[in-house]
Amino acid sequence: MTPLGVRMRQMRAERGVSLKDMAAAINVSSAYLSALEHGRRGKPTGFLLHRIIAFFNVIWDEAEELQRLAEISDPKITIDTGGLAPEATELTNRLAGAIGKLDAEDLRALRDELMRRSSKKR
Repeated sequence: MTPLGVRMRQMRAERGVSLKDMAAAINVSSAYLSALEHGRRGKPTGFLLHRIIAFFNVIWDEAEELQRLAEISDPKITIDTGGLAPEATELTNRLAGAIGKLDAEDLRALRDELMRRSSKKR
């Protein structure tokens, strides 16, 4: 599942809306919407994201949250380390090889450490 997929599923559950009903309302197939939630499809286009925001009838902070989650929800990310330090290439390759073996707690710890260190550099 992607961060956007998790949030969409939560919002559907809170509103008592089925995947099929939401798909029909935003004019996509239920198979596509399910694949989007589960990370088998890339992040939605801006146009589709606006339809999702309108469907949930959210504004301001919630709409911005959905947009932010969409930005970090590409399940097929490519990282170009050309021109970066050799450690960047090593880290990227090690992560690619190990990510499927890490549990949720390890992934959260790595994410949090990366966010902590990158925010210090700003």
